[in-house]
This record gives sequence, C-alpha cells and structure tokens, in this order.
Amino acid sequence: MSRLRDLRLEKGYTQVKMQMLTGIDQSDYSKIESGKRYYTFEQCRRIAIALGTSMDYLAELTDEKKPYPRNK
Repeated sequence: MSRLRDLRLEKGYTQVKMQMLTGIDQSDYSKIESGKRYYTFEQCRRIAIALGTSMDYLAELTDEKKPYPRNK
C-alpha cells in the first residue's frame, strides 16, 4: 500500500482530506493505507478518482500512474 501513501503525499493530501474526497472514514483509510485492511472495489474506485490515477496502478498491475480516459 506504499503507492497509496506515496500518491497521497505527492498531492499534499492528509488522511482527513482523503476522507472528505472519498467518504471513507479516516480511521478506515489509515488501516487501508497501512495494509491492515483491504478496500472494496467501490473504495478503490473513489481513491483512484481522488488521487487522479487508475485502479490498476493502486493494485500494482501497472506502473503507469496516469488514469485511463473516462467516459462522461
């Protein structure tokens, strides 16, 4: 989960800011970031959108940080 923390810090976001952006409780987000808890598909989607990346990058399936083009 170091990618998650690294991306958050690159953006200058705190865990509280991530709570505001994603709706995930700060204590739950902290557990996700430290690897003590896994996120759901929906939580992963919200985090990826908030951090401007793809779910594949968060899951370490790609090294490309840039998100895929989204349908509007």
